[in-house]
Amino acid sequence: MSPDTIIELESISIFQREILVLSDVSLKIGKGEFVYLIGKTGSGKSSLLQTIYADLPLKGGTGHVAGFDLGGIKNRDIPFLRRKLGIIFQDFQLLIDRSVSENLYFVMKATGWKDKKKMEEKAVEVLEKVDLGTKGFKMPHQLSGGEQQRVAIARSLINDPEIILADEPTGNLDPETSKGIMRLLFEISSSGRSVLMATHNYSLFADFPARTLKCEDGKILGNGVSKETG
Repeated sequence: MSPDTIIELESISIFQREILVLSDVSLKIGKGEFVYLIGKTGSGKSSLLQTIYADLPLKGGTGHVAGFDLGGIKNRDIPFLRRKLGIIFQDFQLLIDRSVSENLYFVMKATGWKDKKKMEEKAVEVLEKVDLGTKGFKMPHQLSGGEQQRVAIARSLINDPEIILADEPTGNLDPETSKGIMRLLFEISSSGRSVLMATHNYSLFADFPARTLKCEDGKILGNGVSKETG
């Protein structure tokens, strides 16, 4: 794998239980590249993301993500892979009984952070990156949907990941809020992190053009080179 490639899958098959979802998948994503993943519901987008973060085992072919071999990865090494990944979901998945900052501390503790002062400093840093620097004390229900998604993005940045996997991150948001989230994800990409975003929202492409991969009929189509984003 070249040093500029962060995700490389070669001729892999993806199964959910015993059902083949995608076959003969080959793709490369470079460091700092923004890539859309499109396709109908049930076409395999989420399954592909699950394979990349080692929630689904690799069957056939080869896969390398952020320096890890997905084919030979041991269970004990999966948390180390996931520290190099930031994962953003459509439904935010915030803990509703904890403040914004406590949501971030929860993830830090789960990924091995111990020093309370460093945790507090990191929480402030990532919240400022998503323009929520003054909202750490708020509870999730006190935030708008767009603000909750920004918290989810802040959470994904905690361990300085090399890759952001975003699964329909604008799916529950209105068009104007969606554009704000997209600007933020493109800023994250321009800072050198790769972003792979599964989406149904094709209206975003005009304002935020990028290379597009499509899940269709059990295949991944469209390994074209990314357009320059202006």
